[in-house]
Amino acid sequence: MTTDPYVAYCGPAPVPAEIALAWNLDPPLLAGLALFAAAVAWRPSAAGWSALGLMVLIFVSPLCALTAALFSARVVHHVVLIAGVAPLIVLAFPPKGPGRLPLPLLVMLHAAIVWAWHAPGAYSWALVTVSGYWLMQVTLLASAWALWRAVLMAPDRPIAGLTALIATVGQMGMLGALLTFAPEPLYLVHFATTAPWGLSPLADQQLGGLIMWAPALLPYLAAALLAGRRILEPGAAGR
Repeated sequence: MTTDPYVAYCGPAPVPAEIALAWNLDPPLLAGLALFAAAVAWRPSAAGWSALGLMVLIFVSPLCALTAALFSARVVHHVVLIAGVAPLIVLAFPPKGPGRLPLPLLVMLHAAIVWAWHAPGAYSWALVTVSGYWLMQVTLLASAWALWRAVLMAPDRPIAGLTALIATVGQMGMLGALLTFAPEPLYLVHFATTAPWGLSPLADQQLGGLIMWAPALLPYLAAALLAGRRILEPGAAGR
């Protein structure tokens, strides 16, 4: 994989005939995943191995290369990172307590980071530069981890957790709707890469918006249902 800081980390946009061989075998990435695997092996859990599997999917498998071609693939990548990897890491390596930052602040911080990286300028910079790519990954994962930590590590505050999850679902749904109903494609960087996949730039963007608007919300809704059940448990009043 390229080490040029001004070339897309996942490489040039592939065409369908190339995608099966477009695996990312970047040595630093593989070393980092090996260290994570060692940590999971030290404290084995289904959540830890699942998080590792999802990271291999989005960073090593051909999905990484596909994100250079399709905005919708990049949305899938983001969803897996913030709604799959982040909560699984929290469950695999439970921190002590929900953290010190107020939950409403974490909700707003995570939302601001998600929206900022979907601004056309920031998105394009992250797509075509190595530094931008990894800054996007780190900030999305860190903010999502902090939010999920506050929600999952405070089972005695189900109302606060439910409120945070509903707010997160709302802002992601709004962003998904804006992308779906935008009258023109927003991401110039994909204008020349979607045609081999049978999509126009606008159709690719609309597909990404629909993914964010519907299936991306399922992990948050599942957690919200769990929080709602805790609210209905005896003794939950006043939490």
